Amino acid sequence: MFSFLKKKLGFGADTPPAPEPSPAPSPAPALPHSTPPGPPVTARAPVTFEPAAKPAPAAASEPAPAPVISAPPSAPVVAPAPSIAAPVPAPVAKVPAPAPTPTPTPVPVPVPVLAPKPAPAPSPAVETAPEPAPRKSWMDKLRQGLRKTGSSIAQVFTGTQIDDALYEELEAALLMADAGVRATEFLLEDLKRRVKESKATDPAAVRHLLVDALSELLKPLQRSLVIGEHTPTVIMVVGVNGAGKTTSIGKLTRHLADAEANVLLAAADTFRAAAREQLSVWADRNRVQIISQEGGDPSAVTFDAVTAGKARGCDVVLADTAGRLPTQLHLMEELKKIKRVIGKAQDGAPHEVLLVVDGNTGQNALAQVKSFDDALGLTGLIVTKLDGTAKGGVLAAIARERPIPVYFIGVGEKLEDLQTFDPREFAQALLE
Repeated sequence: MFSFLKKKLGFGADTPPAPEPSPAPSPAPALPHSTPPGPPVTARAPVTFEPAAKPAPAAASEPAPAPVISAPPSAPVVAPAPSIAAPVPAPVAKVPAPAPTPTPTPVPVPVPVLAPKPAPAPSPAVETAPEPAPRKSWMDKLRQGLRKTGSSIAQVFTGTQIDDALYEELEAALLMADAGVRATEFLLEDLKRRVKESKATDPAAVRHLLVDALSELLKPLQRSLVIGEHTPTVIMVVGVNGAGKTTSIGKLTRHLADAEANVLLAAADTFRAAAREQLSVWADRNRVQIISQEGGDPSAVTFDAVTAGKARGCDVVLADTAGRLPTQLHLMEELKKIKRVIGKAQDGAPHEVLLVVDGNTGQNALAQVKSFDDALGLTGLIVTKLDGTAKGGVLAAIARERPIPVYFIGVGEKLEDLQTFDPREFAQALLE
């Protein structure tokens, strides 16, 4: 190794041959083409050029540090690389980006779902607040139901003058509507008096006066069914087969249940097939209790029902009895027995004896009212099926000959089609 240094030092000591090294610059560019000589030059630079840097090769020594300095710049060049890698915060920005995307999606979803739910809340308030609205719909149904009866009477007032011919046509129309002779005579006399007092000259005005006269005639039939004076209030329901007795009991139960009354049904109609099952269906529909016995005695069923109603603190006990024709005297005696047994179960009971009358029967309905009233002492009537008859004038006959209160009238099969009776509403629906 030392011999190698000596040779190098000896080669550098001969100054005359120095021009020859001038071609050395030409091999210097050749060095980059040959990679092997490169490493010895770099190895020589740190050992040899440090002592020889003093004479003049400082220019040559400067290029040597230049590569050394160039190496450090390469390091800073690498240093920016991490600064370029600083986009690592960029993924941090991406993390919040997906985070907001899920949050907005659930927020709008519940809003439309919850929005419709509050909508039903105001609807019950709108339904319960205005009382006239349901009554108005009832008036529409009543007019539609009484159209068959009222159309024949309304035709009388299509003329242009008030004369005897008008009164004769009106008399015939009232008799055809089964208003009865006594009620028809009373209405005609009252109408003529009103026409004379009001000095009416238009047949349309006479029709309005007839509405007033009919309302006045039917006024004694208006009375409300009172519940609560007795605990329980026992209601005995009677009627002929086919009048709609059991169905009317179901509708009446609905009215009482809506009034928050605790109702107990007694299936005492053991005479008709499937009557007990039919009443059980109404009990389930209205969510009330029922007392029934398969093949039991009607009087025993009513006695058990009244006793159970007292023990359970019920407000109303409704007894459905077997349909009986007033001409079947032995069967009417059975109804009298049921009434006596109810009185043994509770003093003063039954408090109401209701007769269900089919409006289609016309004057026959009046005969039923008289027979059942004579046998049982009726306290109220339920007139059904007025929408299917042209004999709705029978109420005028009842009011004139046997004015027993009419608690309810029916013009359809739905639960809401059984409503309380109002004379003014009835007269307006029939004639206007």
